[in-house]
Amino acid sequence: MESSEQATPLAAKIRPKNLDEFVGQAHLVGENAPIRIAIERKYVSSFILWGPPGVGKTTLARIYAKAVNAEYHELSAVSAGKDDIRKIVDEKNTLFNDSPKILFLDEIHRFNKAQQDFLLPYVESGQLTLIGATTENPSFEVISALLSRLRVFTLHELSEDELGTIIDRTGIAMDADTKAFIIQIANGDARQALSLIDTARKFYKEVTVETITSSLQDTRLRFDKGGEEHYNTISAFIKSMRASQPDAALYYLARMLEGGADPKFIARRMVIFASEDIGMEDPHALVLADAVFRAVETIGMPECGINLSHGVVYLSHAPKNKASYYAYQAAMSDAKTMGNLPIPLKIRNAPTKLMKDIGYGEGYEKYTTEDLLPEKLKGKRYYKK
Repeated sequence: MESSEQATPLAAKIRPKNLDEFVGQAHLVGENAPIRIAIERKYVSSFILWGPPGVGKTTLARIYAKAVNAEYHELSAVSAGKDDIRKIVDEKNTLFNDSPKILFLDEIHRFNKAQQDFLLPYVESGQLTLIGATTENPSFEVISALLSRLRVFTLHELSEDELGTIIDRTGIAMDADTKAFIIQIANGDARQALSLIDTARKFYKEVTVETITSSLQDTRLRFDKGGEEHYNTISAFIKSMRASQPDAALYYLARMLEGGADPKFIARRMVIFASEDIGMEDPHALVLADAVFRAVETIGMPECGINLSHGVVYLSHAPKNKASYYAYQAAMSDAKTMGNLPIPLKIRNAPTKLMKDIGYGEGYEKYTTEDLLPEKLKGKRYYKK
């Protein structure tokens, strides 16, 4: 039987205890960076840490809480509920009488609207200082009332050099090829890198390319929810639908779901695809894609995979036309480069007599065929069928 020391995951053994030991995210914790300033000045506020797995979100929250002398609690949104939050709020800890209560809520995107609504007044009143962690865009997953009270800090996947530094800190012997192999597989995820090392060492007593490979077995699909392979797969998925190949698209869909991808992320990409790649060639595609997204939200895994496959087959077979997308891009380019060109007087709003007197709205006809673009753009055509 393993001793408690042997059973402790490697990631926990070498977890940084302060910012000087923390690796990566220099834009947040480097000199004059916002989280470093907050820690140095003991400034307490609620925020969200948004980034891929294994880049230091939990570690950073713990360092922050310790530095500001807070009473610290951790919950996972996967298993926690309202009662857990209520218990933390009501709990009296004499060791932290005048200290802020910090709640670290991992995977905050898994909290539904009702749970987030329940959390909101505690954050508003200051009874809880919230640190949320998420791999998903908070704009999509966190209710606006709560999000408006949180600053969002974006974390990036770790570089190869940063992963190398973390691997070196383990003090575990391995050759350069093994280290490079681990860095390649981990794809910016320190927890994944340390888990690979830990597993190989426990199973085979040494860490080599061979022992790492042997310990992987059939878990390859699960490695990379936020790194290069994830983006390679979503790219293959989109391009298969664009090429009207439903079989390939269904395979990449299944691969993403089997690998643990969030089905809502996939559904959002399908909604974008419906307008970007199909557009006016089949306007109903957007309606169906949106219906798939709503179904995914309502039903969840694993059954929502059926809804996703329905949508994938439809979008794959639909005729493609990017004219709307190209029109938007061209119009956006002119809006950025040419600034606020004067709007023709006849289509300006005229809520006052003075505005009417100087010509606002004068001569406007509802179904006019006259070019209504600003003078400098007259004759320009963005949308080309």
